Amino acid sequence: MYEFSVPMALADFVPVLLFGLSAVLLQRDLYNKMPKYAFACFAAGTINIFMAGFLKALWKLLYALGACDFHVLNTMFLPTQSLGFLLAGLGILIMMGQKKKAALAVAPPLFSGTFLFVGMMVLGLGAICGSLSALALRMKKKALVLVFLLCFVCYMAMGYLASRDGSSAAMNWIEQGVNTLGQLLLLWGVFGLHKAGLRNYTL
Repeated sequence: MYEFSVPMALADFVPVLLFGLSAVLLQRDLYNKMPKYAFACFAAGTINIFMAGFLKALWKLLYALGACDFHVLNTMFLPTQSLGFLLAGLGILIMMGQKKKAALAVAPPLFSGTFLFVGMMVLGLGAICGSLSALALRMKKKALVLVFLLCFVCYMAMGYLASRDGSSAAMNWIEQGVNTLGQLLLLWGVFGLHKAGLRNYTL
C-alpha cells in the first residue's frame, strides 16, 4: 500500500520535465559534434531516461487517482533508465574521445538483478557529468564544473533513497525534492554551456 496523493504524483512530473528540457538542449548543441552512431546512442539514451521517469510518474498518478495499480510502469523504471544512462554516457564519451579513437565496451543488453542496473546507471551518469564538466573546463566555465558535480551527488543520493522503503509519503516527498534539485542543477549547467556557445564550439 503506497501513500501517494495527487499533488505528490503531479510533483513527480516536474523533475521529468526539467530533465526533458536539459536533454533537448544537449541534443541540439551536441548534434554537430557527434558521429551519427554516437548521437543515436545519446538521443536514444536520453529518450529512455525521460520515458522511464514519465511512466513512473504516470503510475503514481493513476494510483493516487484510484484508477489502477499499473505496477509494470514502476518495475520497468530501473532497467529502462539504467540502459538510458549507459547509452547516453556511451554517446557522449565517444564524442569526447573522437581524436583518441578510444575503444569502448558495451554491456550485453540482457541481464537480471538490480546490482548490474545500478552499475550501468552510475557509469552512465559518471560519463555524462564528467564529460559535461570537461566541456565546461574547455570553455572556461569552471563554475559549471561544481554544478555538474553537485548534480552527480544528487543523482547518487536519489539512488540511495530509491533503495529505501518508498511506500511512505514522507520518503516520496524527500525523493522528489532531491530529484528536482538534481534536475535543476543539470538544467542550470546545460543552459550555462548552451549560453556560452556550446553549439558552435569546436572540440
